[in-house]
Amino acid sequence: MTPDAPDRDHTTPPPDTDLDTVLPLDADVHHEHLNGADLYFEVSGDDHGDAPVVFLHGGPGYNAYSFQAMVAERMPRRTVYLDQRGAGRSGPLSETEQGEDTLDLDTLVEDIEALREFLGAERIVPLGHGFGALVALEYARRHPTRTERVIAVNPWVHFPELALTLLSEASARRGVALDDPAANLRAQTPDGQHPQVGAARIEQAFALLNARDLLNALHFKDAASRMRLEFLDAEGQLVGGGEVQQALVNQGLWEFEYAPFLTELRRPVYVIAGAHDRSSYPEQVQYVADLADGDVTVLDAGHYPWLDAEDDFMDALEDALRR
Repeated sequence: MTPDAPDRDHTTPPPDTDLDTVLPLDADVHHEHLNGADLYFEVSGDDHGDAPVVFLHGGPGYNAYSFQAMVAERMPRRTVYLDQRGAGRSGPLSETEQGEDTLDLDTLVEDIEALREFLGAERIVPLGHGFGALVALEYARRHPTRTERVIAVNPWVHFPELALTLLSEASARRGVALDDPAANLRAQTPDGQHPQVGAARIEQAFALLNARDLLNALHFKDAASRMRLEFLDAEGQLVGGGEVQQALVNQGLWEFEYAPFLTELRRPVYVIAGAHDRSSYPEQVQYVADLADGDVTVLDAGHYPWLDAEDDFMDALEDALRR
């Protein structure tokens, strides 16, 4: 699996951690058992009657800390910062009722619905980043009456093509010709069986270049942005994601093509894209723009636009919430 951020082991802050440096002082902290999983989330901001924003991090298996640390004081609405099941400060997948072997999009979406019910919110604004944008979009498709609008930041929606992007980058950096295994794999796959194109591409990509270096090359505008994220990750002392990634891969994530479902969305979709995030822009973004009639704002930023274009990102986010 290719994470939004470098893969790390799952831990929680040690007992002697100075929580003032980890948790915002005004956050309402929750650790609740919802939809068969122990979910950690924080709620901050005043409730003015608007639909709350629910931030859905990427990875899969990352956490909400770095985003919250950067933008919480500037968010224009009450916001929920959720560590999705198995990630960050939420309980491990092995302790969920559904188990740790496989994880699917349906379960992640129903976690959000359980969260909405717990909050007592009539509607929410799912704000998803990278893989989290897929969760946000599917929530809006499945629960349109519970969704005010959906905001997708550098979305991932077509995983075989994402795997090809990664393979192309790895090949270029190794100075070898792109050798896409798709045609041979399709020809060799018996009728009635699905060729595992995405998995073959990603295996080949990682054989050329390790996941961390490959994602760093695609995600960051410059070294300063990458170092800033690494500093925030170290400050938060939250690590993990491997078991979440593997569970989704076991379910066939790299073969998942969400694009056809985008035509079924009935809520307004706003996309914030970083021009330097080559894992999402322009190909993945274009799917959402064309098939979900997404309103796209492109920033001079990478995969984490709040890191290197904070003001522009907040302006784009506020605009998406106003319209």
